[in-house]
This record gives sequence, C-alpha cells and structure tokens, in this order.
Amino acid sequence: MRTADVLVIGAGPCGLFQVFELGLLGLNAIVVEALEQPGGQCAELYPQKPIFDIPAIPEISGAQLTQSLLRQIAPFKAQFCFGERIEQLEPRGERFWLRGNKGTEFDVAAVVIAAGAGAFQPVRLKLEGIERLEGDQLFYAVKDRAQFQGKDLLVFGGGDSALDWVMALVSEARSVVLVHRSERFRAQPALVEQMHALCEQGRMRFVAGRASDYRLSDGRLTAVELTDSEGRTRWQEADSLLVFFGMVPDPGPVKHWGLAMDANQLQVDTERFETSLPGVFAIGDINTYPGKKKLILSGFHEAALAAFAIKSRLEPGKKVHLQYTTTSPLLRRRLGVDADS
Repeated sequence: MRTADVLVIGAGPCGLFQVFELGLLGLNAIVVEALEQPGGQCAELYPQKPIFDIPAIPEISGAQLTQSLLRQIAPFKAQFCFGERIEQLEPRGERFWLRGNKGTEFDVAAVVIAAGAGAFQPVRLKLEGIERLEGDQLFYAVKDRAQFQGKDLLVFGGGDSALDWVMALVSEARSVVLVHRSERFRAQPALVEQMHALCEQGRMRFVAGRASDYRLSDGRLTAVELTDSEGRTRWQEADSLLVFFGMVPDPGPVKHWGLAMDANQLQVDTERFETSLPGVFAIGDINTYPGKKKLILSGFHEAALAAFAIKSRLEPGKKVHLQYTTTSPLLRRRLGVDADS
C-alpha cells in the first residue's frame, strides 16, 4: 500500500504543477501516469512542437516544458508511478482507496484527476488477428531498442515519433522501410529531409501506402502486404513492426466512478475545482464548467485553487494563509531556497 496526502492522476503539465502547488502548502503527493514517462499529451503527441502561450516563456517545446516542471517540483520529492492506470476509486471514511491496473494500491486523503482527455492509447494496426504479435513482433512504442538489432524493420507513420525512430534504428536494424499513406508528412521538415537523405544513400526505403495483409510462417511474421493509393500491392519481408499512428484519449475507468460528468468531462465548481464527490478534484482538460478554456494556463490556475481547497479539507477549522515565495521563509525552506537569498 502506497500512501500520501494526495494522489494526482496524470503527469501532464497540469498534474506536475499540481504537485508544486501542493508542495508549497506542505502536502506530499503520489503521481500515477498511464504512460511510461511524464509529460502527458505535450510529451507524447507534440514533444518538439513549440508552445507560445506559457506566461513569461515566449516559446517552449512540450518536452522542454515537461523537464522544466520536473525541475520545479523536485524539492517536493513526489512519488511517481508510471505505466499504471487507476482502475478503482472508493471513499473509505475520510480517506480514499485506489487500485491500479497492475494491482498497486493507494491510500490518500484527497485525489486530483489531471488526466487530460483521459489515458492515451495507441491507434492500432487494423489487420485481423495481428494483435497476437503485440510485444513480440509488433510494437507501438520502443522500450528496448536492442530488440530491433539485426531485424528487417517496417515502421508505420508520418509523424515525429515514426521518423525519430527511423533515424535512431537505421544503423542497428538489418533493413528499415518507412511506410506512410502518402508523401505528405506531419513530422518536422528537418526530419523528413533527413529521411529522404537516408533513402538516397541506400540506407533505408520509403513506401507510400498502407498495410493490407500479413504472412506468418510457424506463427511468426515473415512479410506484410503493402497497398498503394492506386490499389497496387506488393509484399515486403519483415520480422518486426513499429507502428506510430498516434494516440487517442480514453476516459477509461473515470466514467465508472459515479462522478457527475458532461460529455466525458468531470463537472467541477470554480472555487475549489472539486467534483461531485467531496475530496476528489479535477483540473485541466478532464474537467468542465461554464466558460471553461482548454489551456495549460487555465489548468495551472485550477491547480492552485484545488491545492488550497485540499489544504482546507485536510486541516478543517484552520485558516490557510496565502503566502508569497518572494517573502515567505516557510515557502522558501520548502523550496530548498536560502531564506536570506
């Protein structure tokens, strides 16, 4: 059983900033994230694309924003649990019991749902029965690049992730073929140029088309049929497939927790950002209220007010004083900053 003052569901920018606001108030947190790394949609879907509307930061990428937030919350030593999705939530007295899909149990005094649009799931290759190869010859993420060494690799997709991994694995795989439905890519132009240069050097190939069938021998993948826009087909030998068609949000178990919702979003008040279940809060894209704007900036504001509401809940009858990091010795100690500096 893992315990803390607060469990934060989601390690996107809003979830990470929630840790900061809780930490300033002396509350510790556990962060549970369905993905294998922090950053949420920012890091998963557009890690290198610039964000222009973070206050005082004219331009920053999703990956850079994630790293900056991790540095900012470091003094508070939050616990992180990656690759796990919260499946169950139950009130137990004044506290909450939660359980993840891997069996991890949590005991906390409050919960903040900062899951964006929900847990992200990969868009899967649509070929009948192909799912039996997942984790062996079919992959939607790279966890161990060594497993592609010496392989005949087919990479599907036209975004940054697909081209990034083509660049990373072209020197390790026996052969690399990139497959995308057209010659128009979503990836950064520089990555597309690098890919074409590798093709010209004979180090890899690009095929415009889609997967339409596959061939097995003794239960092992040996080739994939590729069909172009004019319906012409060809078979391409392959023993490993990497698919990067993007991620889709899934509200997941949240919708079964008895919380008031509106079109897959959690209804909250705008004073505390508390859901219909006292002690459970929601910030960021997962919530809804009159005038809601799905901006990172808005989520940061919601995190601050939710933190004060949680502090009041955990210490009933005590006034929660507003202090400033510029002048408060207590806050500066919590941040690990010399109070005299």
